[in-house]
Amino acid sequence: MARLPVSPEKIIEQFGPHLNYAPKEGYVGRDEPDRTVKTHCCFCGMQCGIQLLVKNNKVVGFEPWMEFPFNEGRLCPKGVQRYLQDNHPDRLLDPLERVEGKGFQPTTWDNAMDRVVSEIKRIQAQYGHDAFSILSGVSLTNEKSYLVGKFARVAVKTANLDYNGRLCMVSAGAGNKKAFGLDRASNSYADLEHAEVIIVTGANVSETFPTLTHWIWRARDNGAKLIVIDPRVIPLARTADIHLDIKPGTDSALYGAMLKYLADHDLLDDDFIRNHTSGFEATLEVVKDHTIEWAEAVTGIAADKIIAAAELWGRAKTSFLLHARGIEHHSKGVENVLGCINLVLATGRIGKPYCGYGTITGQGNGQGGREHGHKCDQLPGNRDITNPEHRKYIANVWGIPEAEMPGKGLTAYELIEAIHRGEVKGLLSICFNPLVSLPNNNYVREALEKLEFYVCIDFFLNETARHADIVLAGSLHEEEEGTVTTAEGRVVRIQKAVDPPGNARPDTKILLEIAHRLGAGDKFTYANSEAIFNELRVASKGGTADYYGITYKKVEENMGIFWPCPTEDHPGTPRLWEDRKFHTPDGKAHFNPVSYRPPGEVTDQEYPVVLTTGRVVSQYLSGTQTRRIGKLVGIYPEPLVEIHPELAAQYNIRQRELVRVVTRRGMGEFPANIVETIRKDTVFLPYHWPGKKSANQLTPGTLDPISKIPEFKVCACRLEPTGIISDPKQAHAWDSI
Repeated sequence: MARLPVSPEKIIEQFGPHLNYAPKEGYVGRDEPDRTVKTHCCFCGMQCGIQLLVKNNKVVGFEPWMEFPFNEGRLCPKGVQRYLQDNHPDRLLDPLERVEGKGFQPTTWDNAMDRVVSEIKRIQAQYGHDAFSILSGVSLTNEKSYLVGKFARVAVKTANLDYNGRLCMVSAGAGNKKAFGLDRASNSYADLEHAEVIIVTGANVSETFPTLTHWIWRARDNGAKLIVIDPRVIPLARTADIHLDIKPGTDSALYGAMLKYLADHDLLDDDFIRNHTSGFEATLEVVKDHTIEWAEAVTGIAADKIIAAAELWGRAKTSFLLHARGIEHHSKGVENVLGCINLVLATGRIGKPYCGYGTITGQGNGQGGREHGHKCDQLPGNRDITNPEHRKYIANVWGIPEAEMPGKGLTAYELIEAIHRGEVKGLLSICFNPLVSLPNNNYVREALEKLEFYVCIDFFLNETARHADIVLAGSLHEEEEGTVTTAEGRVVRIQKAVDPPGNARPDTKILLEIAHRLGAGDKFTYANSEAIFNELRVASKGGTADYYGITYKKVEENMGIFWPCPTEDHPGTPRLWEDRKFHTPDGKAHFNPVSYRPPGEVTDQEYPVVLTTGRVVSQYLSGTQTRRIGKLVGIYPEPLVEIHPELAAQYNIRQRELVRVVTRRGMGEFPANIVETIRKDTVFLPYHWPGKKSANQLTPGTLDPISKIPEFKVCACRLEPTGIISDPKQAHAWDSI
């Protein structure tokens, strides 16, 4: 029988008493807090410092943490409101079990754990170890990311483990490894302040990383020139010196043409290229036909604007290039990243003061989470699971024979395909909402309904969890000790502020108990999170992401330590490559040839418009947390489809009219937001909503061949006006189901 989701109305009706509803009568306003806890925001990769105010084991407010060096007290709208989720009535307070015909029912931890472990054992005995899979998330701390990787391989003994960073940073990681042999932003963001030229490409910084904008403004105050590359006039582009309004999916054509222009006009750093790089001649050869005129035709950017950008970049003495998902969410995301890196290497502006290159991490621990082992192809320290020496080292740390360590498994979207093929029968997810986050989510929903058993660990009942057999009530960011690694590569401390409410448990305790019940208890004997971190330090030692010299005490005393940090007396490494020794076999930075190729899906007569997706300032990822905070919902209550006035006129679309957006995978109806800040051939949808409001019911499952990241940013669609004017007052959380 298909596993159908439990409706939200039935959820409230059936286990409302087990949700954390606060009584209306007798409420007393906040007085002086019991404690102030210095920690970090739970959202994006900036991991801004924040002080949480605690009263009676509840987070009741916040104060700025002025001393933390990155954000200096500044917070974005999400950071300001983040504390409101802690006491939200939707918090799961008990484990839940799906009872046929009755929906979810509260159960005991003992019963829930018995069911989880018995189903893992049953599925693996019947179908093999890899028939049970695990999907994890990078909002988890470094300790939990490490623990999930070890848990999957040692306790569950499955190769099929992957994480939602597969939807975020993997193209950047693969490109960084190819070019530098190491995956991290090259500098702290403080270096931005004195850069003469800054390129921001595929990154809506002002809305998705607002506190980073401060460092760009400081550079502007010092005279820096700003180049923004984006198909929309995003807020940062409004005051840019040059805005390159690129057609989605043509990024590598632009970078290749700029590289050719630099070479043709003697704007290269020949000494750096000759002494510290390899592969330049081959890279230049593949762009020999990437003329400015050709690039104008492909990208839709005026030739004079491309030349102006190349001139600014080529003649600068100091510079910084930043990119994010806008160039990475492609079937050629790795190539786009390498095209950017080629521009940095060609001008030799890396490893110097005020010169750098950074991939902006989207998720809370997107940097640390991809370094320590819950990727299908990775072991702690950013080691390669297919490398015999790497496997042997980690097996020794974990106390298992190397032969018992599983090999490389399937990536996140490939796991969904494997469920459809009948190869994967069971799933455990933690801190991941694939029904909203993955592309082609009707296909994902069908996969969830085919599973024989699904267990979800989370603190809210997210949309995917409604398909679960067992839901285990887990913990928020501030309910466990730990560390995370910021987008700069700075390891910072997450301080526990409160205990999980009701009968909810820390995620770590849940995973450890399952490991013990599976018979691997002797490998999971940690007294606390610091003990896990200390094992992580040893596991990362000698890897490219070396944390060995980092301790809790050292992090707290210095408000963060930049890795690599190989010894306890090492100060950390805020700026990479100052010694010009790259982590590649030949010690040089590698140019990588990138020749333009079209995106996986192109427009045609039936689907003539480009659809691209992204984030808005008040929402975060799948919205599990931010859609529950009323003030954030009020800023942007439902997804709007952005359409240029000329395109709207072509289809007779009016402002706020419901528009049917149709792709090869399905259709959705969204109110029109007619704006002049988008290309005339492109429409934009934010992706934070589920169900009928989901942008990802439309997006394709086309994957980058190297990183296996889906192509969220380019999709062919058509527009069909409905004639119905949407009332924004009717937008609310439940009408999306």
